[in-house]
Amino acid sequence: MIIVIKLIKLEWKKYNNGNGLITAALIMTAILALFIVGTAGELHSAETVEIYGKSMIDAAVDIFTHISYIIFTGVMLAIFLVGAYEKRTINLMFSYPIKRRKIMLSKVLAVWIFNYIALVISKLLLYAVLLTTKSFTHLSAADIPMGSLTFWLNLFLSSAAMVSIAFIALPIGLKFRSSKAAIVAAVIIACLTQGNIGSFTLADSVPFYGFLFLLAAVSVVLTVYDVETKDVM
Repeated sequence: MIIVIKLIKLEWKKYNNGNGLITAALIMTAILALFIVGTAGELHSAETVEIYGKSMIDAAVDIFTHISYIIFTGVMLAIFLVGAYEKRTINLMFSYPIKRRKIMLSKVLAVWIFNYIALVISKLLLYAVLLTTKSFTHLSAADIPMGSLTFWLNLFLSSAAMVSIAFIALPIGLKFRSSKAAIVAAVIIACLTQGNIGSFTLADSVPFYGFLFLLAAVSVVLTVYDVETKDVM
């Protein structure tokens, strides 16, 4: 386990030169903040019903951050894992006196942990900005129910679910040895899970997310399971 932790830190250090990943996440959050604050007044004034049991403001934060981080996770998978196969730099890593499974697991966890923490922080920053500007947007406490246990459960659990289902893109990218394929797959996943056709949407379907979470877990297991004997060429 200690080796895996060290490898995770090494992955972050290798791909985060000049804090590039952190900077990208902060820029994305800033753009989302500008957009959501700019539309918060309209959403609040037009609000007549709840969406998925949430206020329109709360639902908007979820939808836009989820779309952004599903795609961002796909991009990181393309860089950390698929790109290593695509450029064959994985061969060098597999030459180390460390089990391949530990190397692959460290890459998977490096992507998951970073995006989970970044998504949670991004949501909290957006809520903080909305609360700070509520005199301008005329939001009320009901729009952002931070005093509710359900609010916090949704914050942590939905963030974990969204980052996890993005891993469905991993075997697609590895199958075609294509970073672009992984990113495109992540975009499709984001559209399927957060989009809607008319009034129909799967964004509030617990069984659907349960299936996707299981599919993502299987994707990771299959990626790591036979890596010790699988030809990487």
